[in-house]
Order: sequence, then structure tokens, then C-alpha cells
Amino acid sequence: MNKRLILGAAVAALFASASAHAQKSIDFVLNWVPGGDHAPYYYAKKLGWYAKEGIELNIEPGKGSALATQRVGAGASPLGLADMGGVLVAKGKGADTVAVFNVYANSPQGMYWLKSSGITGVKDFVGKKIGNPAADGARVMWPALAKANKIDPKSVTWVNIDANAKLASLKAKSIDVTTSFYNIHHIFQRELGDDMGFLAWRDAGLNPYGNSIIVNAKFLEANRPLVDKFVKVTQRAFAACVKEPNPCVQALIDANGALKFDNELTNWGLVEKLMSDKYSREVALGIHDDARMAADYELVREFIGLDKTFDVKTTYTNEFLDRSIKMTK
Repeated sequence: MNKRLILGAAVAALFASASAHAQKSIDFVLNWVPGGDHAPYYYAKKLGWYAKEGIELNIEPGKGSALATQRVGAGASPLGLADMGGVLVAKGKGADTVAVFNVYANSPQGMYWLKSSGITGVKDFVGKKIGNPAADGARVMWPALAKANKIDPKSVTWVNIDANAKLASLKAKSIDVTTSFYNIHHIFQRELGDDMGFLAWRDAGLNPYGNSIIVNAKFLEANRPLVDKFVKVTQRAFAACVKEPNPCVQALIDANGALKFDNELTNWGLVEKLMSDKYSREVALGIHDDARMAADYELVREFIGLDKTFDVKTTYTNEFLDRSIKMTK
């Protein structure tokens, strides 16, 4: 090998080493196991968008919004995805987090039951068993839904079950009601058919912001430029997936082989409905509106309670959003 080739190889290796060294590894814990609603993160990672900005993103499956909030609040994970109502409750307990991107402009929470049980709505939940995972965000927000519908939050019994056991437990009648996000509504419809009873929280007087990306506050202060890059890449990825969902869902499938393409594509279609509101369409995709956040704070304070009050504006920021990127109308 001549000297010019040797020198070229050495320079290439040096640049490769420098590039690898420039990458910062960041853990991002999801609210739950990967599904259609998480497709944009996998899409951006597959295309190298995060890597191009110096981010080596490690996407970790979650076990509930409450657990994701605890991890980020305690600094065990710098980034996470969690239900915003639960984030406000945790802030009152001392969790040190800041939301930087809103995914669900509408509450994704829903309640499911069998019509044959005689249940027709929330007021019929009194004395019944509601089954879901212990760290599920619905448990945190349940008192607000109950009080908004004038029933005692303690009038139901919570039963710990795995997320994958919800439908089986409902069919076996070992529980009376379960909770689930709207983006897998089609699975409940398919499994329960005409016997499916359903109530969307947003139709029952309760529509707080749903999942948002949260950052540990100390990590944010020490890594603002990095968080800025992460948010802008993520915002661009969500917009791209709204425009053309198929490659995004395929990226999710490629990274999580056990998932089914058609099922997750339907999942993503429902996610788009949850993402869309006046502010995401007219101001910026991913924005937390000040008035809505103030209303959510009051809802949590009144119906759930806060261990310690705080300025709600300390729990979120819109500074990293590209205002030119909006949800399609």
C-alpha cells in the first residue's frame, strides 16, 4: 500500500473516531412498550437524524407514565415520555422535570367495560373493580375524573394487572372495567365487538394534556443546546410521520420485530387525532398552551391535590420548538 493510501486511511479513521467521540448517549424512557405512537422516534433514529446532531438515542420501553416521571424526576433517566397530568402531580411531590414537547394535545385516556355487565358510564363504576398496571397514569388522574362526575374516587377497587392482561381479565370478568389509551381503541373493538362499552375522558368533562416529553431539570440546564437539537429533530419526525406514516411505522417494526405493521399503522392514525388541536395546528406542533396548562394545573390542584403548590410555568417550555412546523389541518 502506498503512502498516500495509508495517509488517507489514517485520516478517515481519525474522522470516524472524532465523530463517534462527539456522540452523546442519551436514555429516553417511553411511557410504555413500543407501539405506533412511538414511531417518529424510531424513524428519526433509523434515518440518522439524531446521530447527525450528535445524539446517540437509547429508546427504553416503559412500564407506565408514573414510573417514567419518577425516573426522569429523580435523574435516573434524562428524558422520558409521560402523561402531563401525572407530571404535575409529581412536581408537587418534588419531581424535578420540565416538559419540552407535547405529543397528545387531547387526553388519550379511556375506560372500557362489557355492556353485558350493565355498566353504562362512570357513575356505574361505584363498587366495581378497575384493572390496570400499578404505575399506569390513569390511576393518578382517576380522582379528577371521578370528582368531575360527582362520585367518590375511593368508591372503586383498583386491581393490579399486566397491560397485556386487560382484555383477558375483562372477558373473564375478573375485573369490571379497565383503562387504555385511545390509540389502541381498534384492538378493543375487534376483541369485544358490540359488547364493548367505552368512555373517552375527553368526552366526560376531562381533557388535560396527555403524553409530553419531559426532561430532568438539571440535565436541561447543563445541556440546553443538546435538548434543543433533540426537540427539533423529534418535532420534524412527528411532522414527517403525519405526512407519510408508512415509512415511520416500518421503522418501528424494524426495531421491534414482534409488532404487526397494519395494527401499528391503525394505531398511528388514532394518534394523529390525539395530536391535533387549535394550538398544534395554528401555533406549533408540540406546543403547550399557557392557558390550557394553567387550567390543567387548577384541575389537578382542585380534584387530585398537590403536596406543594408551584408556578405551572416552571413545568414546561416552548423555547425549543420550530414555530414553522405545525400539525396539518
